[in-house]
Order: sequence, then structure tokens, then C-alpha cells
Amino acid sequence: MKKLINDPQNVAQDFLAGLALAHADILKVCQEPVYVVRSDAPVPGKVGIVSGGGSGHEPMHVGFVGKGMLDAACPGQIFTSPTPDQIEAATRAVNAGAGVLHIVKNYTGDIMNFEMAAELCQAEGIEVRAVVISDDVAVEDSLYTAGRRGVGTTVLAEKLCGAAAERGYDLARVETLGRKVNRNGRSMGMALTSCTVPAAGKPTFELGEHEMEMGIGIHGEPGRARMPLLPAGEMTARMAGAVIADLPFRSGDQVIAMVNGMGGTPLMELYLVYWELEQILRGLRIRVARQLVGNYITSLEMAGCSITLLKAEDEMLSLWDDPVLTPGLRWGI
Repeated sequence: MKKLINDPQNVAQDFLAGLALAHADILKVCQEPVYVVRSDAPVPGKVGIVSGGGSGHEPMHVGFVGKGMLDAACPGQIFTSPTPDQIEAATRAVNAGAGVLHIVKNYTGDIMNFEMAAELCQAEGIEVRAVVISDDVAVEDSLYTAGRRGVGTTVLAEKLCGAAAERGYDLARVETLGRKVNRNGRSMGMALTSCTVPAAGKPTFELGEHEMEMGIGIHGEPGRARMPLLPAGEMTARMAGAVIADLPFRSGDQVIAMVNGMGGTPLMELYLVYWELEQILRGLRIRVARQLVGNYITSLEMAGCSITLLKAEDEMLSLWDDPVLTPGLRWGI
């Protein structure tokens, strides 16, 4: 294992210390319990937006804390759900009287701990609602979930719900938007290599030199099929075909398209995949209204990528264009 770390057991706390120093103008890291919160929280009269999950997927979630996106994020240990006390503390920290929305990826540990935290907060008089993201078309159930995994659409939901809250939408309206995003978003990923969890010290799984895994999960969960390595165009067509057929997306739809790197894929290759994706969508007369290409929901150093498509109404596109200032996503500021 070759990694730029110190003690494998302390990777999460060490990187959070660096995050706090590098982006002190945007956020702060609170300890005991650990959570990341925007520097001006709580914002009076504003719905708070809280998300979280295991570390190792950066910039999601801690890198999306800031104006126009998340008010707070709860980082667990590597690939491990945050604890209820982390989520409770983060929720209290961003509550400004308008309620708090939890955006939760559909993994068993995340669901259970966010639900426990919500009950604790509601007992304190804080109104909490939740949106669960379950957009992965690769498999119906996995090692970590009952139902579909929550992956790339999470990033889009955090941006759109964050913008809506920043505009002054009330809690019910932000929740409705989040649920609509989940209904209309679909994703699928693939891997060329495994990743190595620092505490484990060895790859999560093995892929042969000329193999790829189609439909991989962000924790290294198995996908639909292990197969010989395909050219980028054919690989993109297979993933895009599965995503498009699932909603299904139709001629005349407008979408927000994201090609996301899993942590170890050069940006050059991601742009190549995006080019292939847009040719496919143009051929189907599906219009890419907005796009995002880069590393946004990663799996440590895994080589691979994912495709996310969100059928977007004009309101979503307007919210997407609203200013955002976070370590991982920023424009319009």
C-alpha cells in the first residue's frame, strides 16, 4: 500500500484538519462529535441542509459545505456511516428555526443513523425531514442496501436543495424538490481497479489486467458483471444505455449530465467519456442543458467513472445556476 498518510487509523481526522485550514473562510470542523459546518451557520430563517457518509468519497460530502449547498456534513471513518451523535450535533448547529433537511444515501447504516438522529432532534423541537437518494441502476440490492444504492444523484440533490434553501424555500418545498430529484436521477458506475482502505492495507477486490467491473458500487461492492476491458466508446454506451432505459429518458428531455471520476482516473479520460456520452444523447434527441465533469463522488484511488443523468425542469436548471461556494463546487460568486 502506497498512500500519503500517517497512521492508517487516523486518516479521517488528519485530512479534516487540513480541510479546515485550507478553507477556513468557508467552513469549520467541529470536534467531539466531528462534523463540518459552514462558517456562518446557522443562517437566520433558512432551512438547514445536512448530509454525510463515510469518508473516502471526497469531495462528497465535506467538500460541498458552504453557501448554496450543504450547511453541514457528517464524515464517518473510511467507508463507514457517521454516528447518530454526529448527525444530531450537525443538525442542531444549522437549525435556525426553519427546520432541517437530511439528504441520505440509501445505505443501511446511513439510513439507520440518520433516522435515530432525526428522532433525537425532533424530541428537542427541531423539525427534520429526510430525502433518501437511491439512483444506482446497476443492482436492486447490494451488500450495503435494501433497494438501490445512493450514488451520483446525491451531488445534484445537494446542489439543488442547497440553492433552494438559500433562496428561502420552506422545508416542505425543499423536501419535495429533493424527492423529485431522486425520482428523476439515474446513475451507473464502472471500475478498472479496486481501491485500498488504509486500515485494511490491501485492495478491496481483485481485477485482472484486462478486466473491468460494470456497475461497481462506491465502496467496492460488486456490480452487474465482470468482463473484458472495453474501449471507452463501448463502455460508455453500455452504461448510458442502462441509465437511459431505466427512467426512461425520452426524446425531447433536457438533462443535467455528470461524468464523475472514481478518484484515480485522469481528467483527460473523463472528458473523453463525456464526449462519447453527449454523442449518444444527441442521437436520442436528449438535450444536455447542464454538465459536470470531474471527481465529485469518489472511492479513494479507484480508477473508473460513473454517469449520472437528471431529467431537469426549468426550475432545476435555474437552481443549478445559482451561486455556490464550497471547496468542491463553486461558481457565480
